[in-house]
Amino acid sequence: MLQNSELVQTLTKDAIELLKDLIQTESFSKQEDETAAILEEFFRERNIPYRRKKNNIWAKNKHFDASKPTVLLNSHHDTVKPNPSWTLNPLNPLVKEGKLYGLGSNDAGGCLVSLIATFCYFYYRDDLKYNVVMAASAEEEISGRDGLEILVPDMPEIEFAIVGEPTQMHLAVAEKGLLVLDCIAHGKSGHAARDEGENALYKAVKDIAWFQNYKFPKVSENLGPIKMSVTMINAGSQHNVVPDTCKFTVDIRVTEQYTLEEITEVVKKNIESEVVPRSIRLRPSSIPKEHPIVQAGISMGRNTYGSPTTSDQALLDCPSLKMGPGDSARSHTADEFIYLDEIEEGIKLYITMLSKVII
Repeated sequence: MLQNSELVQTLTKDAIELLKDLIQTESFSKQEDETAAILEEFFRERNIPYRRKKNNIWAKNKHFDASKPTVLLNSHHDTVKPNPSWTLNPLNPLVKEGKLYGLGSNDAGGCLVSLIATFCYFYYRDDLKYNVVMAASAEEEISGRDGLEILVPDMPEIEFAIVGEPTQMHLAVAEKGLLVLDCIAHGKSGHAARDEGENALYKAVKDIAWFQNYKFPKVSENLGPIKMSVTMINAGSQHNVVPDTCKFTVDIRVTEQYTLEEITEVVKKNIESEVVPRSIRLRPSSIPKEHPIVQAGISMGRNTYGSPTTSDQALLDCPSLKMGPGDSARSHTADEFIYLDEIEEGIKLYITMLSKVII
């Protein structure tokens, strides 16, 4: 067995090479079969048994013990499609001036390979107080139903999770959930010239004003207030017909202070329009600042904050910490990159933090 410093150095080198392989392989959401195969080969070469479910790959530590609690390490290997402003080849892993350029390098390839390296570091150890499970998931960028969500029933019960997203290795201890409501105001059609009918558009405007002005009383320490935004509206067929329906869509960013069901009930009690939730899957998530893994990060000088964006955390029913190398400001941008030393630092920080908790 290599000494720890030598092992980390080897793991870092392997992680960077793995990331290059992933970058040069197209892996848009729902099209991740080839990157899933690359991850299979990575584990196979290291004699690490793994399981594949659709395009999701997961593995357990060698000395898994069902009597012990389990920590999940998770990040995703799908990417968005490159925007037209790229000046480089998005599928060419280019290293220049300490940066690794390529689609998905920052979101979330650097996080994924750093967590895989961390999993490999702990894989053979027989002195752990926790089991360690690694999951490389698909369809995160579209909140798809064939990603991490389908792995959860197959995996052991998770005590807590680290979800890899670019946070500059700071600690996102809370994350907003997403609730999208499709609302329909109902009226009665008639001729506009004769003041007939019941204008559904006017009813919708009244309800929209409620969304604009209502404030939920409970405010999150880390995430602030619930934010509701009406983002789409559609009514009418022609200028001289009073519309009998008006449809509008509401984007609601939910904090851990409320469940999605509670938010929906409040809305239904306060507006006249029909309310249909598109989904109640993308729930808010959090982990107490007192949790040992958070305290381990704080002791190493990492800051805590609340994240307004969603991730696969929304699909986990356990305390979860969002943390990873890279910067979210680079995500989905042209000429996306991650610094090579961010990957090295990420691996070292992950290992040190987890060692404070699971050994």
